[in-house]
Amino acid sequence: MATLTVSGPSALPTTRSLPEAAQAAAALRMPLVVMTTLKGCPYCDVVRGHYLLPMQRAGQLQAVQLDMTDRATPIKGFDGRNTTAAAQVKAWKATLAPTVLFLGPKGEELAERLVGMAVPDMYGSYLDSRLEEATMQLTNSGKR
Repeated sequence: MATLTVSGPSALPTTRSLPEAAQAAAALRMPLVVMTTLKGCPYCDVVRGHYLLPMQRAGQLQAVQLDMTDRATPIKGFDGRNTTAAAQVKAWKATLAPTVLFLGPKGEELAERLVGMAVPDMYGSYLDSRLEEATMQLTNSGKR
């Protein structure tokens, strides 16, 4: 079982192991949704509170968040090595918060990432579309 930690009722879980979190999501036939976040980021709060958390609570997705500035908390990366949230976000070249990634069980991106929140009225539609695409990619890769 993936090691997840939830900081409060309005927080997405964090993880100590990206591979475990992705495998747990894949076992449910879902991609792992990863949101990069910053403390105090109002756009992150909107994406988390209005989209990702309600969808996670409804069982529509499996999501975790990584703080782009956390250089202290160790997490296991997809390469099996220990890293930090900040280093992993940098490796993904995710420079804006929020960035939402849709990952398969080996860390592969299954759909185009959502970067920032340029069009709030359309965000839900963009998220649904990416989630559907990622789920389809995950399902198709399992058939090979």
